[in-house]
Amino acid sequence: MPLEVQDLEDEIAGLTTRVEKIQNEISEFQRAITQKKGEIVEAEASVARYKSQLDEVKNNREYDTLSKEIEFQTLEIELCNKKIREANARIQEKKSELQANEEVIKERQGDLEMKKSELEEIMTETRAEEEKLKEKVKDLESKIETRLLTSFKRIRKNARNGLGIVYVQRDACGGCFNKIPPQRQLDIKMHKKIIVCEYCGRIMIDPELAGVKIDKVVTEEKKTTRKRAIRKTASSKRTTDASDMD
Repeated sequence: MPLEVQDLEDEIAGLTTRVEKIQNEISEFQRAITQKKGEIVEAEASVARYKSQLDEVKNNREYDTLSKEIEFQTLEIELCNKKIREANARIQEKKSELQANEEVIKERQGDLEMKKSELEEIMTETRAEEEKLKEKVKDLESKIETRLLTSFKRIRKNARNGLGIVYVQRDACGGCFNKIPPQRQLDIKMHKKIIVCEYCGRIMIDPELAGVKIDKVVTEEKKTTRKRAIRKTASSKRTTDASDMD
């Protein structure tokens, strides 16, 4: 339950960051639209000025120059209008995306509140047992070397599931499930020193020390049974052949 609550909180944090990013993008598009509208106003003023100057030209060269300027500013206005339309379309897309993310956040917030409520009920029910376990932990910690205890707490803190000690399961680490070499497994069973997983850093122990019973498949018995069956079949075949000869 605590892990589920943590996952929901992390997901909500990620969605909130995404929402803020979308809001910033919408603001940027709006600023771009405002800028383009300002450029349109300037271009329209230039066009009006150039048109008024056409009445005062003295030769064809000045007329052509002013005509090109008017054409250029007109194209600039069309380009700005195109940019504004594209920005408005992008704003609508971002607003739809923003609304979808906000709805997901709202849904996850509801799930989080429900999980927190369930977790609080469980903690209330198990509070007495938790206090007893905490007292037991304090008693055990007082008997452990400080250096080892600090290392163990660091391992637990870095482990996602909070497990600092795991036992060997199917020739693999019970924390990260990476394969353990046979020699290292033998060292673990010897109980002579503390051995940590070279992949995840958790302390490893054998199932027996963890109080876990592992069902062992006796392969030797299977091999013996198979050999006996083969011998029996061969003997039966020889008896049948002898009967046929008689």
